[in-house]
Amino acid sequence: MTRYLGLLRTAPLLGETTSSLIYRVAGCYGMQAKVLRACWKWRNYPPGHEGGGARADAEVLLNPAGRQLLVGMCGVEEDVLARALPSWAEGDAKLRAEAGEPVGLWRIAGAVAGPVAFGCRLCTARRTGAAVRVVLYAPRWERVCVRHGQWLLDADANQPLEHLDLRGVPEVVEAQRRWAGVARRAVRAGAEPERVFALAQAVVARWWEQAYGWERETVWPRLHQVAGGDAGGDLERWRIVGRDAVVFPEVVAVADALLDPGMAELVWADSGAGRPRALPVDGMFCRRLGEQVGRPWLGPLAATDHGGPLIAWMGSVIRFRRGAGGPPGYGNDPWWLRQEHQAATMAGQLRVLGKEKKAPGSGTMWRAAVPAEQRMLITSAIDSAEEQLLQLRGVQAGPTAEVARRLLRGLGHSACRPDRERLETDRSGGGERRGAPSGGGPVGGHARRGTPGDADGGRAGGRRLSAMR
Repeated sequence: MTRYLGLLRTAPLLGETTSSLIYRVAGCYGMQAKVLRACWKWRNYPPGHEGGGARADAEVLLNPAGRQLLVGMCGVEEDVLARALPSWAEGDAKLRAEAGEPVGLWRIAGAVAGPVAFGCRLCTARRTGAAVRVVLYAPRWERVCVRHGQWLLDADANQPLEHLDLRGVPEVVEAQRRWAGVARRAVRAGAEPERVFALAQAVVARWWEQAYGWERETVWPRLHQVAGGDAGGDLERWRIVGRDAVVFPEVVAVADALLDPGMAELVWADSGAGRPRALPVDGMFCRRLGEQVGRPWLGPLAATDHGGPLIAWMGSVIRFRRGAGGPPGYGNDPWWLRQEHQAATMAGQLRVLGKEKKAPGSGTMWRAAVPAEQRMLITSAIDSAEEQLLQLRGVQAGPTAEVARRLLRGLGHSACRPDRERLETDRSGGGERRGAPSGGGPVGGHARRGTPGDADGGRAGGRRLSAMR
């Protein structure tokens, strides 16, 4: 029988980062992690956040001697660690060492084996006997702990929360159960489930950004539930932290719809089939898609989102049916997601939000100097002016009015925010922010986050709005 150096056995969790395991080993022996890490010779320093502080998603790569040392400390066989730790076999040229010296190298987990999230502490306690923090490699479509009703948050963001409580939104837990069937359907259709999910998430994240102008939105206020009852106290931050959990049911529904051959037939019919024509605002596909996500009124709004991932998917389906090639840089693969269409990550949005609050002219000073009552009056006056302009143009009710309101808000507020052009140059996805009373209105879009395509979208919106005159 093999003898191990460790007195206490520390079994790894499936998908755990090597760094997380080292922290747990140190905890078992009552040591600080930095004391235990001194057993290895390190080629670099642990990665940290811009404002200071260690990153929870820091990962460790070890050379063969370093791995053997960890095997002895854990008291388990090496093949057990190899199966459980995705980064175990990863190597690097900097890990060369003389005379079998244990050497370690720090990396960011996302660049090693994919996105990472905090593990459920209740599940960890059930498996290890200690409710400690763990960091696991977890794809974004497997972030719900169905057993304990928790949403596992990304570990790469500089924020203190590890999970969100889903007990008040059971539809999110149910969506996790439905996703398994959608993934199997994607495989049968010859598509990779991760690509289908990424496209659906991009589509719904785009809707989340635009939801401020959706007067009939009633579902996404579930953000208040995951925020503990009221997100109004720090709405901008909660819209970032809670987005993926809040929209998850819609993401699964959209992914299921896009895999349906019948929905592709509706796209083909809307395009005129053998007689090509421009996609109509009241097309059957977008109308049916809106119904499947519980918003029968969404069809015209989705159909006018030119330059978005949904229209790009529809274009790929149409070109494939016609046997025509796409323009340069565009393929006919419907699941190919352009970089500018990818949903912004929580970490990236929080970094932008932090920079906005610190930057002069970002609106922070204005909010601090103007009382809340006056800010409400100012924003109400802007809304009233927008409605009057719509009435002067003869657009008063119905889906067309809602489309016009959305376009007008995208254009009008740029004149009220002097820093918009500067923020839109940030590749991380800056954008305008709008003050609003706490908890009021549809929370889906109180703090609209811009994308690199906002400028072109605004100009295109202006042309479309002019055509309504």
